[in-house]
Amino acid sequence: MSAIVLIPARYASTRFPGKPLALLRGIPVIQHVYQNSMNSRMADDVVVATDSETIFEKVLSFGGKAVMTTGDHASGADRIAEAARSMNYDIIVNVQGDEPMIQPEMIDDVISVLDDPRASIGTLAIRIKDQREIFDPNVVKVVFNREGFALYFSRAPIPYHRDEWKDLNQFTVHGSRFTVFKHIGIYSYRKDVLTQLSELPPSRLELNEKLEQLRALESGFTIKVKETVTETFGVDTPEDMERIEKCLNSSL
Repeated sequence: MSAIVLIPARYASTRFPGKPLALLRGIPVIQHVYQNSMNSRMADDVVVATDSETIFEKVLSFGGKAVMTTGDHASGADRIAEAARSMNYDIIVNVQGDEPMIQPEMIDDVISVLDDPRASIGTLAIRIKDQREIFDPNVVKVVFNREGFALYFSRAPIPYHRDEWKDLNQFTVHGSRFTVFKHIGIYSYRKDVLTQLSELPPSRLELNEKLEQLRALESGFTIKVKETVTETFGVDTPEDMERIEKCLNSSL
């Protein structure tokens, strides 16, 4: 099956306007994302989808490909759906434009998840090692069945380990028998599934949790989750840039 990586990137961000163009080690964030995506073995092409002429021109300036989209999309998935309609690919991979640490093997993983014909969408999750993340609403958790199909995504701690978490000042994830998975926000979609989802209104659970993947679950689409050991951090605030810079420097 043919696959393309589409990178949604918008200039207007409430907490960090223009973040795709912010410099990380002297290179724009969007360029880090693009170059890492280009190293995927299984993706046939990489294109940035943006509503910003400034971002569009920046991508072209470093030799990348970009398309302009309208500015009224509620989510990145809706933005790439607009771009994907005119493209002839079986699988559309959504790599967020604020994920400079995304690794090419993660893209290959979500593409390979769709080798399972039962899966409508593919995504990744990693075991949480820092227990502070379990109760952090900014960290999305996921539970899935024995075959890897997602049951639910939430900002709340799921599954809730009633007996072990009676005293939250005493528990630890190290050496414990329980596991909590953090969702990594990269997706692969069958093209027809992405198109259908973009035509549906936001669902009840999606509006409650502010998680667009819940629209797919509520609508009966299957999301297959693959475990990864590769951590990644997105850019939401200027402070995140410092954190990611340290991570990149430590990996040298």
